[in-house]
Order: sequence, then C-alpha cells, then structure tokens
Amino acid sequence: MDRTIRPPTWQVLLAFGIVYFVWGSTFLAIRVGVREVPPFLLAAMRFLLAGAALYAWMRARGTASPSRREWFSASLLAVLIFVGDYGMVFWAETRVPSGVTAVMLATIPVFMALSEIFFLGTQRLTVRLALALLVGIGGVIVLVSHSLGLGESAIDPAGAIALLIGAMSWSVAAALSRKLPLPASKPMSSAAQMFCGGVWLTLTSAALREYRGFHPLAVSRAAWIALAYLIVAGSIIAFTAYVWLIHHESPTRVGTYAYVNPAIAVVVGVIDGESATAWLIGGILIILVGVALVRAGQVYVPRQETPPILDPAKSAPEFCAKESRA
Repeated sequence: MDRTIRPPTWQVLLAFGIVYFVWGSTFLAIRVGVREVPPFLLAAMRFLLAGAALYAWMRARGTASPSRREWFSASLLAVLIFVGDYGMVFWAETRVPSGVTAVMLATIPVFMALSEIFFLGTQRLTVRLALALLVGIGGVIVLVSHSLGLGESAIDPAGAIALLIGAMSWSVAAALSRKLPLPASKPMSSAAQMFCGGVWLTLTSAALREYRGFHPLAVSRAAWIALAYLIVAGSIIAFTAYVWLIHHESPTRVGTYAYVNPAIAVVVGVIDGESATAWLIGGILIILVGVALVRAGQVYVPRQETPPILDPAKSAPEFCAKESRA
C-alpha cells in the first residue's frame, strides 16, 4: 500500500461512514430476504446483479475491462469473500438473529490484525493494540452472553461456527488481496469481484439444489425490496467504498467496521422486533471503545521495499485472498 499519497480526509471519513452504517443495516435486509429465498441463491442474485450492473456502468464510462490475470485474481478473491464469507453469513441468518450475526462478525478485526502481523508484516503486536482487541472482543462477549442465557434463546452452534469461518475467510482475503494484480479502477475491481462471486454462489446454490421448491412468484414484496437494497446500497455503494478503503488504509483499521456494525444492526433490528436492552447497549458501548483503541494503538512496521506482486497463474497454491460484507 502506497502511504506517500493520502486521499483527502473527507473522502476517508465518507467511505468509513458508508461501510459502518450501510453494512450495519444490511444484516436486517439479509434476514428479511432469507425468510423466503434460499440463502446461497439470494446471495448469488445480490452479487451477480450488482457486479453485472457496476461492470456495465464502468465499461460505458470508458473504463478498461480487467485483463485475464486480473479476472483470475478476482475469481480467487471471490471464493473467499463471497462463498467463504457472504455465503456463510446468508446461511447463518436462517438460524441466527441479524444483530447477533453482526456481533459474531466483530471477530474480523482480530483476524485482520493477525493477518497483518504474520502475513504482511505491516503491523506490530503491542500491548496497546492487544488491549484494544481484547476490549472490542469483550464487548462482543457481553452481547453474545446476553443471547446465550440472559433473556434470549441460545445461539445456534452451526450458525455460530459458520460465522466464525466467514470472519476468518474475509480477514485472510483482506490481508492478501493487495498482493494480487487487480484493476486500477476500484469500482471496476469491485464489479469483477462481485460478478465472479455471484457466479461462484450460483454454482454453490445449484450444487445444494436450492432451486427445489423455490417459487419466485411466491416471494413477497418485502423480500424483493430487501434484495434491491442489498444490491444497490450494500453491494454497489458500500462494497466499492470498502475496496477503496482497503487500498488506502490498514486492513486492521478498515476492519473496525465490524465493531460498529453490531451497534447499527441491533438498532435497526428493533424495526423487525429484535430486542434492544440495557445489556445490549452496554455491550455496544464497550465495542465502540474498542474501535477507538484499535485506531489509536496501531504501530506500523516500515517496509524497506515494495513486496512483489504475486502471479496467480504461478502461485495459486500459495494464495487464497479477499475484498468485500453484508
């Protein structure tokens, strides 16, 4: 990541705001959608349509199409981002409330920090950073413990495991994505990854035979509106903002969205009848403190030289990467 050229502060803040608040609200939209549409099929429709629309728009504006190597990189990233993470999230939300889903994904900054320390070497594990991560996860524990025995039903174990797998998949991809050749245009990069993700999710849905018993005409207007929101706001706008951020900010810093998303998801979840008690609010406040500490506790390791770009055609076994969330 080139740190010599910094974008304007207002652009960074706007991108963070979009990722924080739009993605926080998409958890409820996913919950509404998977009530009537099979999870992998819903995810496939979201990203296939979003990727195709954004790709067509960028081509109409004169942006060059990705090269073969860039398409290959986007496809590799899409496996981790859209099948490994989003697929797990959509499936888990058939079993876990939207607010709790966002809370479980707050483990992403931990995995992102570990990825930066052990894979990229751009982050140093300090006492302050370790404390920040522990505070953030402490807030998660407060929220999850509420669901585990203080007034709500227990979290479905399979759903919780799926969410942790998704968090790890997303984080590894976030750290490794910058080593792969991708389009210089961030919107085109987003389009390529989303479209490839949609293709992989379609194949996954077909392999699981989700089409059996699914009747589009039986789907309610609310579910289609939720899908439209996921496509436009959650994917085209928010995912592009995320891709832009991950190339201008530390993956650990960008990963703080996973601390804020639970707060937004719990608040928005009230609309759908999910509870918001003093216990939940307390956990949210702890999480927000964790965000502030993570941003203040980072220590970057100076790089002596720019790391080489991996050629996915030659080093596919070494890779497994990432970029995009709810």
